[in-house]
Amino acid sequence: MSHHRMLTIAALASLAAVAPLHAQSFPTDDPVIKHIYAIGMDSTDLYRQAHVLFDSLGPRLMGTPNLSRAQDWLVDTYKAFGIDAKKERFGTWRGWERGPSHIDLVSPRIRSLEGQMVGYSPGTNGKPQILPVVVLPRFADSTAFVAWLPKARGKLVMISAPMPTCRAQSQYTALGTEAEAAAMAKAVTESKTEWASARARAGEGASAGVRGTGYSAALGGGELGVRLEQGGAAGIITSRPKLTWSTGGNAGGRGGFGGGGAGSQGGVSAMEIFETYNLKTPAVALNCEDYGLVYRLADAGDAPQIRLDLDGKLLGEQPVFNVVATIPGTEKPNEYVVLSAHFDSWDGSSGATDNGTGTLTMLEAMRILKQVYPHPKRTIIAGHWSGEEEGEVGSKAFTEDHPEVIAGLQTVFNQDNGTGPIKSIGGGGMVDSPEHVTRWLSAIPTEWRDSLRTSLPGGPSGGGSDGYAFTCYGVPTTDLGSENWDYFSLTWHTERDTYDKVVFPALQYNATLTAMLVYEASEDPTMIPHQKIDLTAAAAGGRTRTWPTCEKAPRSTNPRLK
Repeated sequence: MSHHRMLTIAALASLAAVAPLHAQSFPTDDPVIKHIYAIGMDSTDLYRQAHVLFDSLGPRLMGTPNLSRAQDWLVDTYKAFGIDAKKERFGTWRGWERGPSHIDLVSPRIRSLEGQMVGYSPGTNGKPQILPVVVLPRFADSTAFVAWLPKARGKLVMISAPMPTCRAQSQYTALGTEAEAAAMAKAVTESKTEWASARARAGEGASAGVRGTGYSAALGGGELGVRLEQGGAAGIITSRPKLTWSTGGNAGGRGGFGGGGAGSQGGVSAMEIFETYNLKTPAVALNCEDYGLVYRLADAGDAPQIRLDLDGKLLGEQPVFNVVATIPGTEKPNEYVVLSAHFDSWDGSSGATDNGTGTLTMLEAMRILKQVYPHPKRTIIAGHWSGEEEGEVGSKAFTEDHPEVIAGLQTVFNQDNGTGPIKSIGGGGMVDSPEHVTRWLSAIPTEWRDSLRTSLPGGPSGGGSDGYAFTCYGVPTTDLGSENWDYFSLTWHTERDTYDKVVFPALQYNATLTAMLVYEASEDPTMIPHQKIDLTAAAAGGRTRTWPTCEKAPRSTNPRLK
């Protein structure tokens, strides 16, 4: 690490000294709570750990060497803390390795394009390819699509809807006339509708498949990409810009449409980058501006050509693991408090806020607990899951492989929504969670407790994060919800999810708060009974709700994706 880099990290670390999250009022004389506070707020190593994880190790796509290297680092870090940790294998997944990639417009003019190949994309077999580009037309039905397929042979096919503007909504709201703003809002809404239908499976959404093909283009191309590949296309170009446009309400200017919210980016500022199912031909994602440029050239008959030089290697099925760290319980070793955060990420960026910050929260909480509370009453487990982005694969496998944890679970603390301070705590839909969670919160610093919103008893975790893998069993799951800090409008699943987006004072607070809650849950005189609320009775307005059903974890890649 260079001296300049060390100074930069030191400068960031100095922010903690002025963090407004520091509290001074303790409602308890418990020396352990005060010691957790002192260690967590005054002796953190989060800045260096974040640098290693986000800058040096980088993204952590399941099945990749990057994820394996990062897991080795995580195990070694735990062992340096004196905590037992291991990589626990649960299956295999398709492997892939990203190399350097370059995407350039070479005709009718020269421009290096902002974009990248998506996860699991094949490369160009060691040599650049210059390829013509065509736009996927609209089709009346799948028969028309099949008849058109020969025209795609040897060409890159643009499958996403272009945006009519990539300018921030706030510009139209503040500076445009009402008519200009309304017209642009309508155009953006129409493009968003087509973009949304491009993610829908056949028969769903605004059209039967993408533009009438009958195929899904979910994530990085989906079934449509595979079908185009089979039909002879040379690859696909996608674009999934972040959008905060809305046609509702006035946002304070003359524009006549709101959305985005306070602090929002207010328009397109990043692109979502996921995965492809293609096996032979590449899939690339372009940002909003460059996708629009190439789309307009192709649509106008200007015959654009793109030069691709992509190093991407499909590695076949590879073993995949969770990292599990354990501090054994003394009085009640067969009862468990679980810290939960997924370790994997998409490959478009560094996976800093999704879910590197959740990972570091749990890692730092464990470091604090090992120093302050080395002999807990109940066994404390930190689970760093793989494959959350593929459908909570690793956490589902863990719950299947460890029925003893489910049977003896006191609670799971799951965190997976960005870098801001934890502001909400849910009770997971357990009848008796209000009594227990309220007691735990009564011990934390007063200023912290007063800033938290509680949802007690709350409801079960939905799909989309690892809490779901536990809550479906009808066991206590405590979701720790953070302020989003433009999480959904900027960093979630995008190329902008990088080290600089981390709010370190908030991360330090989150780890310290989590350590306090884990300590209180471990010391609680009684277990939270595994008794679920009646969702039918709890439903508002007569809406029927049911408890989520556990889904079996896939232990290898779906055969159609290999």
